[in-house]
Amino acid sequence: MKAAGILALIGCLIMVTEPKIYTRCKLAKIFSRAGLDNYQGFSLGNWICMAYYESRYNTTAETQLEDGSIDYGIFQINSFTWCRRAKLQEKNHCHVACSALITDDLTDAILCAKKIAKETEGMNYWQGWKKHCEGKDLSEWKKGCEVS
Repeated sequence: MKAAGILALIGCLIMVTEPKIYTRCKLAKIFSRAGLDNYQGFSLGNWICMAYYESRYNTTAETQLEDGSIDYGIFQINSFTWCRRAKLQEKNHCHVACSALITDDLTDAILCAKKIAKETEGMNYWQGWKKHCEGKDLSEWKKGCEVS
């Protein structure tokens, strides 16, 4: 009986870490409702394009960087500056645990992304955006998604 309980607990833990990969249109709706369309002058297409090239819409994406920091979640937000892992030297400008950026609930990730766009050079923080989205016609990113 004890073994069955332990196996059930392990099963629950494994399920918690399953990635949630959103569709383009589902994200368009979430981002639109969260006020990202034209936030800091960037269209909804910019945000959808950036999220694709940063994480392929994967909420649990994590990228270990050479400096020891980690980029987290759908927006690949860096642990050294924007969120808290556990180290005191981290700046945590978004006042959020990094683990909150890798959940299916995108609220904290969106709030932090807004803070980054507002407090830095807009979307220039995101290399995926600079390389693949900046200066391009991004209207296709929300096409067919039933968002205005």
